[in-house]
Amino acid sequence: MMRNADFTRNFRLASVFFVTILAFGTGFCLSQVRPRQVTGETSRISPERLRELDPEERVNVQVYEKCNKSTVNIDTKSVQRRAAFFGLAPEVESAERGSGIVLDKQGHILTNFHVVEGAREINVTLFNGNSYVAEMIGVDPPTDIAVLKIAAPERELFPVEIADSSKLLVGQKVFAIGNPFGLERTLTGGIISSLNRTIGSRVRNRPIKQVIQIDAAINPGNSGGPLLDTKGRMIGMNTAIASRVGENSGVGFAIPTNNIQRIVPLLIKDGKVTRADMGVQIFETENGLQIREVKPEGPAERAGLQGPKLVEERSNRAGFSIMRRSVDTSAADTIIAVDDKPVKKADEFFSIIEEHKAGDRVMVSVLRDGKTVKVPVVLENP
Repeated sequence: MMRNADFTRNFRLASVFFVTILAFGTGFCLSQVRPRQVTGETSRISPERLRELDPEERVNVQVYEKCNKSTVNIDTKSVQRRAAFFGLAPEVESAERGSGIVLDKQGHILTNFHVVEGAREINVTLFNGNSYVAEMIGVDPPTDIAVLKIAAPERELFPVEIADSSKLLVGQKVFAIGNPFGLERTLTGGIISSLNRTIGSRVRNRPIKQVIQIDAAINPGNSGGPLLDTKGRMIGMNTAIASRVGENSGVGFAIPTNNIQRIVPLLIKDGKVTRADMGVQIFETENGLQIREVKPEGPAERAGLQGPKLVEERSNRAGFSIMRRSVDTSAADTIIAVDDKPVKKADEFFSIIEEHKAGDRVMVSVLRDGKTVKVPVVLENP
């Protein structure tokens, strides 16, 4: 009986020990497979910690906490051709980086056209490190705006809040978030230095107008990131820097949100922005905008506007007939007004035209043979 009691007691002790070891081992194993905290994912800051900061610091921190998840990293791959060597032009793959902004839970991403121009492959990396191949939805080179789309789950998408850019004031404090030099989600601050600036675009004679000038540090890689107010609302998209060396010089530019909100729905719907067109190429002169080319069978040609004339002169020399051809630019009309609005710059002309839609009629005033002539032109899609 004693042996049976000892056996029973030892068996129970062994069972307890075994169960304890099993529980500990299971807990250890589960601890190793728990979802890990992703580097770069922001944690919620406690109210106590915020109260320790001064008011200016508190604003900076809260803007970043609210908006950094709305900023994405964009990596592109494109192919460029090098100079021909023995008749061969080898292709070389290049990689570029930029920033982007989450627009909605459907996965639409806003960025600059120049960030994705010519890209064969586009990858978007979110705040949590997850990367997705992006589809090109639409681009508008004249405004340097592009829209992409990624198939990310809604729980990973944090759309930015958008403010009315028409209410901005010079001197207002602003923040920029982007990926300068590949350093993800970097925050910089400054003020609005000026409003309604005009900068060049990727399209000749089509400058980007009503641009915000800022002194916040903008560097390569910041393009396409959001410009924010002190409430963490997007007021613009960072697009360029004024620098000869390609690095921050205290002068940066951003496309205002009101312009963006006008263009983005068109890109999502149609993939492009269709503007009214008159069918002319123009050249700025002291007297006005001289017509350098008229689109065959276009609106301007049908209306009777005149471009340069091809002059042919035939002469005989040493028994040979020689044909000389030249272009007489003096025969071209010079545009001085549209709908009685004087135009001296190309951007003034295009701004007036683009206020109309295809089918509208405009009255074009031109100088022809020393006289002012008014010519009605019906605009069409380009």
